[in-house]
Amino acid sequence: MKKKEPVSHIMTEQVATVKLSDNLHDAERLMKSKHIRHVPVISGDKMVGILSLTDLMRISFADSYGEDEGNVDTEVYSLLSIEQVMISKPKTVTPQTPIREVAEILANREFHALPVIDNDRLVGIVTTTDLINYLLEQY
Repeated sequence: MKKKEPVSHIMTEQVATVKLSDNLHDAERLMKSKHIRHVPVISGDKMVGILSLTDLMRISFADSYGEDEGNVDTEVYSLLSIEQVMISKPKTVTPQTPIREVAEILANREFHALPVIDNDRLVGIVTTTDLINYLLEQY
């Protein structure tokens, strides 16, 4: 295992994103269709936040106890915007950030994805799954 190997070697470069103007229904559909749990939120050409499936589950489960979950999701999603649910100004890394540093960040924080930014531009995303797959390749 290389100690200074950059995160660019394991990050996902083709990043699915949502726009700040999109709605929560569209965000959930995108995550489910792409089998992903995190999407950066874009406004213009800038990343302004990140939305996770956990964020969506938190708002829908809170109000759906004992009711038809599909109907409640529709109601809750219609009341809130992506901006209200996303994490604003998330922690980010650069393509040159060592994988070890990324592992330390993910191990010590309560999130599972880091947008990769180069010159204020979103160039990738790295998740705990990417990190685990990298570690598995080492053995």
